[in-house]
Amino acid sequence: MTMPALFDLTGQTALITGSSKGIGKAIAHRMAEHGANVIISSRKADVCEAAAAEINAAVGREAAYVIPANIADKASLQALVDKTIAKFGQIDHLVCNAASNPYFGPQAGITDEQFSKILQNNIISNHWLIAMVAPAMRARKEGSITIVSSVGGLKASTVIGAYCISKAADMQLARNLAAEFGPDNVRVNCIAPGLIKTDFAKALWDNPEILKVSTSNAPLRRIGIPDEIAGMAVLLAGKAGGFATGQCFVIDGGATIA
Repeated sequence: MTMPALFDLTGQTALITGSSKGIGKAIAHRMAEHGANVIISSRKADVCEAAAAEINAAVGREAAYVIPANIADKASLQALVDKTIAKFGQIDHLVCNAASNPYFGPQAGITDEQFSKILQNNIISNHWLIAMVAPAMRARKEGSITIVSSVGGLKASTVIGAYCISKAADMQLARNLAAEFGPDNVRVNCIAPGLIKTDFAKALWDNPEILKVSTSNAPLRRIGIPDEIAGMAVLLAGKAGGFATGQCFVIDGGATIA
């Protein structure tokens, strides 16, 4: 079957962090389905291998390749980039999806270590990785970078404040870099998911009562699924997203407008 041209990623390479499960795995799966070679990366090799095997079985080809990495370690990220280029020649699309949130509670109670970890993993590591990948994209005059942010970056929170600060910073990082890289035809955007059914957000949906409260005001009255984020990532990588840069695409069932 031929892929519609607007969404065709055939022969292109996408590096996706935090792609062994949840939203990252869904993005990798759908990009592979649209023809891309995808790098599955997280800290644990075994879960990466399982995700790659699942994706390869689903798309019927060896589309997913595993390179474990620790996003908090700059040398590990550089090795991730170097190994990807050694395997596939270049990186056409970067998706910064990996993130962490080790603290749940009021801002006054967060430790310096927890706050630093959130800022490191959710902002600084994205900055590092983009800095490693963007120069080659700019030299080729082609490429896309997508940061998975969160609607938390648009709203106040009394329980995940530091996480929300980091996600707001990701939106600004995308705006700044879109302005810098735009003249070289490299696009930088954010996706801001609302409540999505992943292990990462399990505390917010595992309990039926909490889930009801979380979704009762949203127009669609339900939780989202990872594929509903993955579709936007495919669009932003493909020709369909060719005129989009510096933007934050909110996908939240309408929660932020309610």
